[in-house]
This record gives sequence, structure tokens and C-alpha cells, in this order.
Amino acid sequence: MNLYDQLLSGQAKLSLIGLGYVGLPIAIAFARKVQVIGFDLNERKIQEYLEGRDPTREVGDQAVKDSSMVFTADPARLKEALFHIVAVPTPVRSDHTPDLRPLEGASRLLGRHLQPGSVVVFESTVYPGVTEEVCVPILEKESGLVCGKDFKVGYSPERINPGDQLHRLENIVKVVSGMDGQSLDLIARVYELVVEAGVFRARNIKVAEAAKVIENSQRDINIAFMNELSIIFNRLGIDTQDVLAAAGTKWNFLKFTPGLVGGHCIGVDPYYLTYKAEQAGYHSQIILSGRRINDGMGRYVAENLVKCLIRSDRPVKNARVAILGFTFKENCPDTRNTRVIDVINELKEYGISALVADPEADAREALEEYGLTFTSMEGIRDMDAVVLAVAHDTFRELSMADIGAFFNKGQKVLLDLKGMLDRDAYEQAGYLYWRL
Repeated sequence: MNLYDQLLSGQAKLSLIGLGYVGLPIAIAFARKVQVIGFDLNERKIQEYLEGRDPTREVGDQAVKDSSMVFTADPARLKEALFHIVAVPTPVRSDHTPDLRPLEGASRLLGRHLQPGSVVVFESTVYPGVTEEVCVPILEKESGLVCGKDFKVGYSPERINPGDQLHRLENIVKVVSGMDGQSLDLIARVYELVVEAGVFRARNIKVAEAAKVIENSQRDINIAFMNELSIIFNRLGIDTQDVLAAAGTKWNFLKFTPGLVGGHCIGVDPYYLTYKAEQAGYHSQIILSGRRINDGMGRYVAENLVKCLIRSDRPVKNARVAILGFTFKENCPDTRNTRVIDVINELKEYGISALVADPEADAREALEEYGLTFTSMEGIRDMDAVVLAVAHDTFRELSMADIGAFFNKGQKVLLDLKGMLDRDAYEQAGYLYWRL
């Protein structure tokens, strides 16, 4: 009986290593079809799952409660599985070089418990070559097994979009790859159990790795173009949103908008590609140029806030400023690599300590990662300026009266980074309104 049939019959188990925003939805989906061991080193996170809570909000508490998955922080349980999926973060260091330590650590841990006949599929975003050149040697060293003989590997890039309830694992085509035809066929069939949209079989592992890293690089470049346009149009006294609405009437105009580019994908993946390009002797032109623009938007927003304070005859130093929204994207608790922190840090250079409110964000994560404590929405009062930084639905529901209550006397300075509000209405009401 092959491994696929063993999984279906319950004679073999599947493990998911890394139960975050990406790993949890995959594990929950597979647990409806096969026996799953969900592993994460974070014991606090595992305890939340065991208590039926979903801190990622990707699948919901009920799905966690109803799942047959075994949640564990004990790596020894990995010995029970023969099909392994690794979905750990792949961030960048402060110098923008790839930080493969989480992936290397997961490979070492899995290698110590890898059984003969296993298949290991990596989902973490990497540059082409990482699976076979970095992960495989670690697996072989720790397990004493030989790749290709005792175990097989593959790569299937994650396409989970945190906070997106429309594009889910089940309805997004899944790219899969394997080290040979046999492993590719097995990996494809296993993923077809949960991916209703079907799978795309990449020619080889490096092709699949490259496909993932350029998906987000493409978005990054397009958003950088929008951000550059917003800088230009701001200087020309033209509203960027008005320009995009007009240009968007053309059938082939790509609908991107300016904004802060953070998160664990778009703001990170391009650096993986440019790092590998440098190793191959090529210095990126377009990709790094886009990254420079996007990485500088926090400073740009802070500078314009200061200009708005001056125009409204308000003092800059010690100005009372509130920032609404801290997560890297709307309707998602994830604060990893949020670029709102750039705005906060730049304002500190002007002597402004901003209050931050975000009812959607993971407050504990923000405190641990950034040393930041949130203010309640009720605590946002007597402000000189307010920055709507993230387009949460909870913020979209705020009325003009709600927003007006945030301010003190004098002209109200309002920065609406995502263009959520009616500019004309707020300007007619006397606001000094600014947006990207």
C-alpha cells in the first residue's frame, strides 16, 4: 500500500509544523480528510488551540474546537507521521538578508524524528534552491537518512492571504512540486484532497520556489509605482485617488493603490529574490528600487503629518497624535512586519509620542515585538491630529461625529492613508484632510 492510501486509511498520519496564519488553515483542512498532528514550538499557542481558541482568526474558534487534529508542542509526536508539511515563517534580518533560522530549526527538529519512507513538503517562502541546498542536508544530517532513497522532498508555496475570507486554501490553485515524478504525483494527490480548485504541477522544486517569490515581488513593484505616483501628485496638488479612479476605467489598467507595505510576504519576499540574484552576480534594479520606495513611506507619512500640523497652526513637539490601526493589513490581528511602526518611530524624531489604538490587533504580540501598548478607542480624545492607518471595517463604520469626538479645539488634522473617507465632506466640514 502506498503512502497516499495509508493516509486515507488512517495507517499513516500527516504532520503540520508551524501552526500560524498559514499552517493552521492547512492543518484544519487536512484534518477533515486524514489524521493530522499539528505541531508548534509555542506552547502558549498550542494551549489556546487545545482550549478551542483561534488567535489567528483564520478559521475561527468553532473550527478549532471541532477539529480532530492532535495539537502538540512535543516534537517526539512527529515520529508518528510519514507526510510532513513545514510552514514556518521566513523573515528578513535588519540588513534585509534572508533569515532562514526558523526554517533551519524546523528542519533540524523534524530530521531528528524523521522516519524512513517519509515525504517532506516545505511551504515557507524561500529563494530558489533553499529546499534542496539548505533543508535537505539538514534533514539528512539529523536523521541519518538519505534523501531520494529513504525519504523524499517537495515544495508547495503557501498562498494563504491572512484576513481574506474570499480567497481560501480550498479555492486557490495550489502549486506543487517534487524531487522526482513519484514524489510529485504523491504530493499532488495529497493536496488535491483539500484544494478544490486543483493543483498545478511545477516542473521542479526550484521553479515552484521561484514562482512564489515573484508573486509578491510583482505586487510590491506595482504598489511602489502607486506610492511614487502619490508622492508626485501630492506635490502637484492632485488627488491620487481621483487619478486612479479615472485611469481605472481603462480595461487593462491594473487596480493597485498606494499604502504602507508590510506583512510577512510582500514586504519580505522581494529581498529573498534579490539576495539570490546577488549571489548569481546580478544586482537588482527594479525590485530594489520598489523596495526603497515602499520602505520609505512611513517616513513620508510622518513628514506630511508634521507639515499638516504646521499648516493648522498647531505645535509639533508634544503634539497629541492618535494612530488608528497597527496591523500590517485590514481585518487581521497580525502585526508582523507592520510598517505603521515606521510612522510611529519617525514621529518620535519630531518629539511626538503617538497614541495607538487597534481593536483588531494582537495586543500581546504588539507588546512583545514592539514594546507597544494600545490605547482604547475611548481613550482617543483631545487630539491635535488623527491618522487612519489601517482600513479595518471597525474604522470604516466610524461616522464624522465619531471621528470629530477624537479632536480638541482648532482645525482638525486628519490623515486617511487608505482613502476610506469622503474627502469633500471632511474638507467642507473644516478638516485639514490628507491622504496618499
